[in-house]
Amino acid sequence: MAAPTEAMGLKLSGVITVPAMTLPTEDGEPLETSWHRSEINLLIEMIRVHWRGRHDFYAGGNMFIYYSLDQARNRDYRGPDFFVVRGVNGSFSREAWVVWEENGKYPDVIIELLSRSTAREDLTTKKELYERTFRTAEYFCYDPDTHLLRGWRLAPMRYSEIEASPQGWLFCEQVGLWLGLWEGRYLEEPSTWLRFYDATGNVVPTYGELAHQQAEQESQARRQAEAQAEQESQARRQAEVQAEQESQARRQAEARAEQAEAELAQLRESLQKQGVALAEDSRRSPN
Repeated sequence: MAAPTEAMGLKLSGVITVPAMTLPTEDGEPLETSWHRSEINLLIEMIRVHWRGRHDFYAGGNMFIYYSLDQARNRDYRGPDFFVVRGVNGSFSREAWVVWEENGKYPDVIIELLSRSTAREDLTTKKELYERTFRTAEYFCYDPDTHLLRGWRLAPMRYSEIEASPQGWLFCEQVGLWLGLWEGRYLEEPSTWLRFYDATGNVVPTYGELAHQQAEQESQARRQAEAQAEQESQARRQAEVQAEQESQARRQAEARAEQAEAELAQLRESLQKQGVALAEDSRRSPN
């Protein structure tokens, strides 16, 4: 079990002292199913991949959010399945989200994964809490049994239901991504998963999928380079064959020219001999 979070004692104007208290980070209740645990991990991983290289956000799940001292004293645990907080230092992990230790920052996005035991509370008590106290900009609920996805957006004071796209996706403005269903395997578990999609309709990858995509791109680049090298080599061979053919044609032309020259020389010599013979015959002939 994780160690409890210690909320520091606070002094206001040197007069009012708020004593330190121990804030539990677990209630001992397990997640509904292994699917719920995996889905939470999947959502967190996709956001981290989408905003990789950035440290100005925090994505968490299955952890308590403490927002008031009364709530902490009463052990009124509130732990969204998944949430995103923007504009905070996300370079370190937390065991719980303690609002007064985070400059009053509440989640900007919350996703609850429904079950038979939590659906009623998620759609009523929690929805009202996120709307009126947290002022969470966008709230989504997904039921893995019915595959029903719903979402609400503050507009401006109360939640207004988000209209789905033709394929049933809901747009999450706070992260700039679509939420939709996806059939496949995650952590070797085949199922219907709730996933983020980018503006072009491509699913946001996990780190494993991203590594596979990069390896495939590198492999494809190598195959293209090898194909280009083969084309260039073939072009060189064709150029060499053409050059050899042209050289052979020149040699043949030169040989024909030499033969013609030799035949012409022989003809001149023959004509010259015939001329000398005629001249001698003319001299020997009587007048």
